Order: sequence, then structure tokens, then C-alpha cells
Amino acid sequence: MSKNKKESFFWTSYSDLMTSLFFVMLVLFMLVIVLLHNKISEQALKLEEFEKIEEIKKSLNNIDSTYFAYNSEYKKHILKIRVNFPKGQSSMDNIDYDTQENLKRAGWVVQNQINETTKENPEIQYLLIIEGQASKDNYTQNYELSYERALALSRFWEDSGIVFGKNCEVLISGSGTGGSMRDKYERNNQRFLIHIIPKTGEIEQKK
Repeated sequence: MSKNKKESFFWTSYSDLMTSLFFVMLVLFMLVIVLLHNKISEQALKLEEFEKIEEIKKSLNNIDSTYFAYNSEYKKHILKIRVNFPKGQSSMDNIDYDTQENLKRAGWVVQNQINETTKENPEIQYLLIIEGQASKDNYTQNYELSYERALALSRFWEDSGIVFGKNCEVLISGSGTGGSMRDKYERNNQRFLIHIIPKTGEIEQKK
């Protein structure tokens, strides 16, 4: 093969190689652009979701102060209705009529608040924690008792026609005489704490 033919073959091969590399780099560049776009869109969606959750939290924190006091440190609502159970008792039948009516009104407040925010944000889920507490009165099963009282309140609301919708999961808990969120007057610790938590869900992207 002559020298001119060898050089021609070399430059032809070199040109083909550079063209192939160019297309490879072009494909890689386009792939990177697509991946970056998806990443940016994902971050924007998470930011929008976070802002929506924070907006809902603020709305829930402003729940009717007639029945609830919000504790920003523990992010829980104190049910302000004073409930005086007899020692060792958890049945709502042991509570006077006026207190029962106030508890019922408080339940309607929670239901209406959750239903209202659900209508505005149907994609958001909620976790409603009903926590019972107990006063230190030498009763040996106050932890179990506080749970039973929270369960009794949940059933009382349900029997009163108070429901929180399919977007809300209800959890029952009892902290007994423990925990850090307690009143300095032991008698006042016969109360309920309510924790409403909006849960992360799918938020439709704006078109």
C-alpha cells in the first residue's frame, strides 16, 4: 500500500472515530441534561411539598383556643377541658354531663379542622394521636389507665358521630405519670394531649 493510501486510510479512520466520539459525547451531554432536569424538578416538588406541610401545620396550630392550648415546644395541643376521673377509673360514664358535652364540642372542633384542611388539600394524610395522662395518686397501673382513658375518649367521640375521615389515621397512647409535658399541679394531669400531624403525600405538579 502506498504512503498516500495509508495516510488517506488513517485520516478516514480518524474522522470516523472523532465523529463517533462526538455523537457519544452528545448523547452523554443530553443524558446529563435530562438527569439534572429531573433532579431539579424533584427538589422543587419536595420544596413545594414541605411548604404545603408547614402551611397546614400553622393552620392546625391555630385550632380553637376555647378548647385547646398549643405547646410549641412539644408540638402538641393540650385539651383544656379539666377531666376528673375517679381514682383507677377510665369510663366516660364517671365524668359529669357538662364535661362530656365540652369534650364532645372539642371533638367536633378537631373534626371540622381536619375536614376543612382535607378539602383544601385532599392529597395530604393526617395522623391524630390521642394521648392520655394520669396524676400521681399511688394507683399502681396508671400507665395502663392513661391508655384506657384515651381509648375511652376516642370511642366517646366515635359514638357521638365524630369522625375524622379516610385521610386521618387515629392512634391511641398513654403516658401515665411519665413524660416531660406535665402540669405542676398533679390533679391537672388527668387530661388529654392531642397531636395532629400532617403526613407527606403526593402533590400534583402545577401545569
